[in-house]
This record gives sequence, C-alpha cells and structure tokens, in this order.
Amino acid sequence: MAKLSMLLDQIDAGTVLLPEFQRGYVWNRDQVRGLMRSMYLGHPVGSLLLWETSAEEMAVRGGSAGNGTHLLLLDGQQRISSLYGVVRGRAPAFFEGDDKAFTGLQFNVDTEVFEFYRPLKMTDNPHWVDVTELFQQGPVPYLTRFADDPAKANLYLTRLNRLSQIVDKNFPQEEITGAERTVDEVVDIFNRVNSGGTKLSKGDLALAKLCAQWPDARTSMRSALGRWEEAGFSFSLDWLLRNATAVATGRALFTALDKVDAPAFQRALEGSVNHVGTFLEAVSGRLGLDHDRVLMGRYALPVVSRLLELNGGRFDDARHRDRVLYWYVHSALWGRYTGSTETYLQVDYDTLKSSGVDGLIDSLARLRGGNLEIRPHDFEGATKGARFYPLLYMLTRVHGARDFGSGLELRAESLGRLSSLQVHHIFPKKVLRNRYESRQVNAIANFCFLTQQTNLEVTDRTPEEYFAEVEARHPGVLASQWIPTDPELWKVENYEEFLAARRELLAEAAETFLGGLASGGESSGEEALRPVTVLADEPDDARSVQIQEMVDELLRLGFAKPELDAEINDPERGRAIAEAEAFWPDGLQHGLGKPVVLELDPEQADLPRLQELGYEVFTSVDSLLGFVNRLGQEAAGEIAGEAERDRFAEAEEDSAGGPETADFGRAMLTVYERAKNEADYTASFFLGMISELGPLGTARKLLNSPAVSDGFANLWERGRLDLTVEALVLRPEFAPLFTEEELARARTRLEQFGYRFLDE
Repeated sequence: MAKLSMLLDQIDAGTVLLPEFQRGYVWNRDQVRGLMRSMYLGHPVGSLLLWETSAEEMAVRGGSAGNGTHLLLLDGQQRISSLYGVVRGRAPAFFEGDDKAFTGLQFNVDTEVFEFYRPLKMTDNPHWVDVTELFQQGPVPYLTRFADDPAKANLYLTRLNRLSQIVDKNFPQEEITGAERTVDEVVDIFNRVNSGGTKLSKGDLALAKLCAQWPDARTSMRSALGRWEEAGFSFSLDWLLRNATAVATGRALFTALDKVDAPAFQRALEGSVNHVGTFLEAVSGRLGLDHDRVLMGRYALPVVSRLLELNGGRFDDARHRDRVLYWYVHSALWGRYTGSTETYLQVDYDTLKSSGVDGLIDSLARLRGGNLEIRPHDFEGATKGARFYPLLYMLTRVHGARDFGSGLELRAESLGRLSSLQVHHIFPKKVLRNRYESRQVNAIANFCFLTQQTNLEVTDRTPEEYFAEVEARHPGVLASQWIPTDPELWKVENYEEFLAARRELLAEAAETFLGGLASGGESSGEEALRPVTVLADEPDDARSVQIQEMVDELLRLGFAKPELDAEINDPERGRAIAEAEAFWPDGLQHGLGKPVVLELDPEQADLPRLQELGYEVFTSVDSLLGFVNRLGQEAAGEIAGEAERDRFAEAEEDSAGGPETADFGRAMLTVYERAKNEADYTASFFLGMISELGPLGTARKLLNSPAVSDGFANLWERGRLDLTVEALVLRPEFAPLFTEEELARARTRLEQFGYRFLDE
C-alpha cells in the first residue's frame, strides 16, 4: 500500500518511472471523470503493478534509471497519469499524449458531479470549483464563496474537504522483484495483466528489447518522425521500425531484430531515415506528391529503403529512380500491401535482392494478369480517400495543369504568392445534390485543383455558365485540366456523360506520364517540383459540417483523430470495401477496442465484410455519437441515460401544464409526418426520441448536440430545412419554451445553410 500523495512525490523525485516499451496516454475525459468520481466516493479503482529493478541499462521515461533501485510502472499508467495531472495541474515527466484529457476538471459542490469546464454553464456559478485549484490551495479559501448560503456552506466545505483528501488514500500495489528478471519476462507479464488495456504491437515488443540495449532508440525515432511531420508527412513508430528492420535484416518480421545488436540497429535506423528522406525528395520533386494527404502506399517505402540500402543509399541515375517511382505508384494503385503486409513485403524483399526493381515491376504485372494499364473505369472512385485521388493530384502537378482564373500553371514557381491550392468540384455540389447520389457528386472525375482565389470566384457557378469565358480568356486551359471541350457535356443534365468523358482523358494522361517513367524517356532535364500548399476544404454542406462537428467533439472528449474520406480495403482480397467518411483504424482510443468505421453511404459499401473483419460500423453520425455517449456514461460511472432523462424530465416539468407545451408536442409530430409525406424522409430515430424524452426533451437534446443531427442533414439535402426542429423552435409561439442560447444555436445553424426566415 502507498498513499497517492507519496506516489506523486515519487514521480516528482524520479523514483517511479515508466518503462520505454509502454505506449502513451490514451484516456479520454469521461474516463478521467469516472476515475475522480470513484476516488471521491471511495470506490475501488484497482491496484498498481510495479517492477522493482536496479538495472541501469533499462530504457525508461520520466527520468534516468541511474544508480539504485527504481519502481517501473507496469499497470496503472492511465490512472496515475490522470490523477497526477488533475492534482498537480501538469502532466508527469513520463507523459506522452494529450493533456487536455485531464485539464480543466470542475466539481459541483451542490450536485457532486464532475464535468470539464464549459464557460456558458459555469462562469459566475459559485457551485463549480476548479479541482486542480482545490488541490493546490485547499478548501479554506472557499469559505467566503459560500458565505451567502450559511445553511449549505458547511455541507459544501465538507464535500470539498472530502475531495481534497483523496491524495491521502492508499493505492494497493504489487511489485515484481528479482535481479534476474529480463525485459522479455516483464513484457510478457505486462501483456497478461494488461489484457483489457492498451495492447503492445509486435513492433513495441521488438523495440522494448532494443531499448534495453539502446535507451535512446525511441527518442531518436521520434525525432525523425517529428522532422517529417514538420515537412507535411505523418508516419508511425511501427512504420519507421519496419523500414529499419528492412535495412538491418532484409526481413519483414519484427522478430528478425532479435539477432540485431544495438550498434547495428542504430546504424540501420540512421540508414533508413536517410533512405526515406531520399525517396520523399523524389516523390515530392518528381511526382509532386508533396504532403501526407496524397502520399500513396506508404507500406511500399520499406521496400524502397531496402533497395537503397542494397544500392549504396542512392539511385543509379534518373532513369533508375523513375523506374522505382513507376513501381511505387502502381504498387499503391493496385493495393499491393492491403493484404498480409509482412508476407508481401518479404516476397518483394527477396525479389528485389535477386532481380532489382525490374523484378518488382514484372512481379506486380503478373499479379495484374500481365498488364498494368490504367483504364477509365479506374477513376470511378469517389471522395478524397479513394486510391486514384492522389493520382489526380500527381497529374495536376506534373503535367502543368493550369488555373481557370489566372491561366498559370499550378506550380509554385508560376504562382508565387498564389501557390495555395484547393480542391474544386467542377459541377458544384449544390446543383447536383437533388439529382445525384453522394458518391456521384464526390466522384474523382468531378474534382480539379484551383488557386484559392479562383475557387472563391467560381463559387457555385456551373460549367455551362463559365467554361466558355474561361477558354476564351485562356485558350487551352480546360484541356490542361482534362476537361471535355464539348459544350453539351457542360450541362448539368449531361453530368454522367461528362464524368465518363473526363475519365477517358485522365486515364490517357496517366498512361502517358507513367509510361514515360517506365521507359526513362522523361527523365532528363526535368526540374524538381517545389511543394505547394493545399488548403483544407471549408465544410459547405450540412453533411460535411455534421462530420466536422462530430470530429471536433470527439477530439474535445479525448478520442483519437480519425482518417477522413478513407478508402478501406479488404486485407485478403485487396479490393475496396468502403470509402468511409471517417475511420479509426486503431479504435476510438489508440489500441483500445475494435476499428471504427463511419459509412454514410451503406448501400455502396460491403457492410457484411466490414463486420466480418471485426470493424465496428456506424451508418449515421447520430448512432456513432450515441455509442460514444454511452461509452462516456459508463466510463464516468453514470447509469446509461439516467442522468439525461432526469435533466429532460425536470425541464419538461418546469414547463408542463401550459397549452404551449401540448401545442409543441403536436407540432413535433406534425413535422415528422410532413417530412415523411412531403420530403420522403422517415425520421424513425426522431420519433423514438420523442417517445423516450418527450417533445421538449427531444428538442433540447437536438439543440444542445455538438453536431447537427442526421435529420437536419437529410432535410437539408431535400431542401426542407423548414421541417427541422431548429426552424420549429424559432416560431414565435414556441420560442418562449427555450433558452436564448438554444434559440441562438438554432438560428445560427439555419443561417449557415441559407435558410430564409419568415420575418425577413
């Protein structure tokens, strides 16, 4: 047993450390709230597992192993990091993660609820106390705060005193001792006791052993990852380790590192960092793939690292480089490493050793039936997560595509200060929404790149409105962007024919450029492309706003950042099975739970296969947020739905009895019926909410949700925002039932999407 205060002091003194093989902090805010609630109520929060060791060579975080005995925290990192952060007001020295998960925790002395700071709710409310501030200054300074309410002052101070005294509580702990313990043994113990927590990957296990010999291994790797991050490329530790493994051993399995000593691994890591840098320069300067969003097939890079290692760290010449780039692009386009990555990597390492890049190309061609030709139908994908989206960007950069507005080539050298590009929908989403499905609206063949200024000038004009003047002002500019020049194809009613014609032009351009790479015919005299900035799209429709608001809320709660517009491939068959709006490959929290997929076009995805592969699949933002809400309630120690029902029941009670309430209930059912009959939208989830929470409770929940609802997004797509709850609550007869904040949120949402109010 050890008091929490003593454990925190030991962390400050550097005698309780974290072994380097542990992954970082992954908890979210609800888990922190749940832990603090349990501590406050005196509930058990589990024991700690520590390794008592004097091994000086052990790789640790939070200090130096140095001389003497130290305690390494094996089980309990998330709990101790959270408590340290809340009590001390800063992260512990061994911390790696997002400290927002425990920053700003508040305690309500009246309701005994823990929540994170919300200005509108907590400012000027004396019942909310900053928990970190309480630990740092004690309960006494709060005497004056509650002086106006002497009847409850003693109760409130008793509660604050009880909260501040959790640092005196004992933490059960078990210790592993014995000088003969090896890192392998301890890692095995860690994995067994931590079976419900953050798993160690195979790369973590391999690196744990290397860190025992070279404590700075992870630090050196993170330094390299940080430099690439600054340059616009985001890679993982496992990925870099795979490159280093390829360089050191020529093997795909991490277990091959068992026979590599620390000096050899250090040399291999340095070599792999140099090789990746050499290749990224080629990819950026020759192909124009100059940022992470368009970097294709990153699991092909370990093969290139191996190739460069065998070739003395360089390409033979420009032709050799281009042949490697040709193989790299095709390996990405055809999903070479979407299956059993380690198996295919080993095959390619062996091929590379026996017959070089020519062997890699021949092997890939055989897998494609002897033909690597790009055909028009290959550009039928949709969204910026599709495989052929980076190819469109590459063609734009290498072929000198020109801007509609200025007529200048989309190169940094030509554009100067205008070198910020944006993705542009050739046929605006606004004019396509009511005619075509989302997949057709966001087809790759409907994308092009323009300068930000031109994108703003074009806005929502159709090709039929402005293409003729663009071509008259800058002859040839449409052809440079592979735009069909037949004016009949510029009409909205001929959109599908336009897509087919443009796919033909894109396939022809891709074949021409890649053929040049394969032959080396374009290898001499080319200038390296300088990077340009591609600006993120501003959400311009209800669905995009809904997704962005959902992501913002999940990040605020401490969940992982998803991949957006992500193509998900079948690991066994290599084919695309979904183009998800959002994808969490490592779970909503890194290393915890199943991979999570948000797919808003379920009819265009293979949902049974996704579920068979073990993915948690959601087909609406509301269902995903509901799932997260339930997770949060469980983590925070709340009974699912009970607190929410109580809040809405109180709200209903406050306004019950008046005719306005009954009228509002009838109005809510009326908009449900009208949406069904007039807009062909059946809001079953909405009807269920009314049954569970009542009309006012339902409206308040929707208004206070962090993201617009599925119903709002669906009604926007149908041009019927008049049938939304937001429009209903703003009607003069119902507005008195809601707060000014709720009404302002309703008006803001509607204004954002061009809704015209009756009083305007």
